[in-house]
Amino acid sequence: MYELSQKILGQVRSVIKGKDEVSKKVFAAILAQGHVLLEDVPGVGKTTLALAFSAALGLDARRVQCTPDTMPSDIIGYSMPDREHGGMRYQLGAVMTNLLLADEINRTSSKTQSALLEAMEERQVTVDGQTHPLPDPFIVLATQNPVGSAGTQLLPQAQLDRFLMCLSIGYPDMESQIAILKDRHHENPLDSLTPCTDARGLLEMIRTVENIFVADSIYVYITELAQQSRADGELLLGISPRGALAVCKAAKATAFLNGRDYVTPQDVQEIFADVCAHRIVLDSKARLQAHSSRSILERILHEVTPPETRPYAK
Repeated sequence: MYELSQKILGQVRSVIKGKDEVSKKVFAAILAQGHVLLEDVPGVGKTTLALAFSAALGLDARRVQCTPDTMPSDIIGYSMPDREHGGMRYQLGAVMTNLLLADEINRTSSKTQSALLEAMEERQVTVDGQTHPLPDPFIVLATQNPVGSAGTQLLPQAQLDRFLMCLSIGYPDMESQIAILKDRHHENPLDSLTPCTDARGLLEMIRTVENIFVADSIYVYITELAQQSRADGELLLGISPRGALAVCKAAKATAFLNGRDYVTPQDVQEIFADVCAHRIVLDSKARLQAHSSRSILERILHEVTPPETRPYAK
């Protein structure tokens, strides 16, 4: 399974140049059955990254370009008269897929954004009182542009909390930018990607990740980090129990991608800020001093002593 995961990452990295760490974290979120919010300026490859994973994983994927007139029914589907059999028939929405790419999610209305809440948390949608399960696996990769507020709707905290990770790709370095220009001289490298697995194979990897061993000392470490954030003087809102669970899930997936069947403190530290930065709320003093969520979380990591790194330390 580990070799397959590295093959998948190799496919993605052949398209997304110089962003190996981001690609690895997105894959960790997928293996943890979590959703990802990619927040960055236009043109850095957010959509390309999502399409590369859908191609490498061999998943059924759909894309929704979110606009102010995107309706909830476009996302979750709707009921329509069935002339052949009578009654009402459910018309599938965009969520009836394995991987949903919601482009510029902050450009659609709050009502449409909230239509995703049940799907992201419960893996099901309810239309006119009828519940419809979503395909397994189901992953949402959403993008948003933080530059400019015209025509945008901020995601509420409850919606942000549904995303396992919030990541930023950033600009490529000099060498990677040159490689991107060369790759796209004649064709789109996405067209050359071949599936390394399918939905069934991905589910097997997900089950492997679920069985990654977590020692009691790691559970204590994650809890201490959460408790420290809740007591921090610069935070109005610390890491919730859901956030602590998300850290544990992401750490297990990271351990798997690092070639181990157990979690170490380093796995927790590797994903801690990505899992928690969008879940905490800074107080007014911290905002006035231009402190960032990530800088505060990095400080908390230094304040909490990690346990010994023996694989099965209790």
